[in-house]
Amino acid sequence: MRIAPGLAVLGLLAGCAAPRQAGPEPAIASVPEVKITQEPSRTDFAFEGAIAQGGAVIGTAPSGTVALRFGAMTVPVADDGRFLIAFDRDAGPVATLSARLADGTSIAKSLNVLPRAWRLERVDAPLRSIASSEAFMTIRKPELERIAAARAVQTGSQGWRQRFIWPRTGRISGLFGAQRIYRGESGAYHGGIDIAAATGAPVLAPADGVVILAAAAPFTLEGYLLMIDHGAGLNSAFLHLSRIDVKEGQAVKKGQLIGAVGSTGRATGAHLHWGLKWNDARIDPLLLTGPMPGAGAPDPGMPSD
Repeated sequence: MRIAPGLAVLGLLAGCAAPRQAGPEPAIASVPEVKITQEPSRTDFAFEGAIAQGGAVIGTAPSGTVALRFGAMTVPVADDGRFLIAFDRDAGPVATLSARLADGTSIAKSLNVLPRAWRLERVDAPLRSIASSEAFMTIRKPELERIAAARAVQTGSQGWRQRFIWPRTGRISGLFGAQRIYRGESGAYHGGIDIAAATGAPVLAPADGVVILAAAAPFTLEGYLLMIDHGAGLNSAFLHLSRIDVKEGQAVKKGQLIGAVGSTGRATGAHLHWGLKWNDARIDPLLLTGPMPGAGAPDPGMPSD
């Protein structure tokens, strides 16, 4: 779903647009490999995941950690010392972790954040701005309030610890981070991944979690919207569904049927848009799942909704 800048703040995820003919896709080789380091001693951290723009990392804090900060943010640490952090699509080159130990000492660590080569399409046309009408905002405001309220829910799910699976297999028709440039002016980037599939195709839970939003009626932009909290600030959003098979407050297991692909809301055709956020950071599902099973290179087209 792609939303013009006048509506950028109104969308659940920076969005999608109809497919356009474009040049070659940047190599997925820019996706960093997952690396696991040794178990930490008292004076160091250990990490598993992609320290990269759009990436997420499961870390282990130094022994005796009683408080952890990631930049200006306080990060919860589990009893076993594990924690989750993630890096927005536009994260800067360096991030800082700081652990405070029970004895009052502190340990800080700088993380070098790998830049990514995002797919950019340059369009020889002016960027169109869409004004938000009063009638539109009357409908949209309560939708945004529901989304914000859902994201504020803390369920205690442990799904964030799992290796995520694809909620739907198929051709990737829109990559995370793709963006159009209109005569030098940047449009909104694509905040999730689009998977082409027929209406009614099953959608599965990518990891354990708790349903925090299950739209009983289509949202203006997202259509039938389903959101699942995986714990530690990480949540999934599934847009444009034709059917939702779970209820708010319901615990779901990795691989469980949760709904079906559709084209509801602002979409030009049937597909699944899957977005992931850690707190306010949009992250790339591809870095949590690995390559699409049995698929070749992603479609070079822009996002399909």
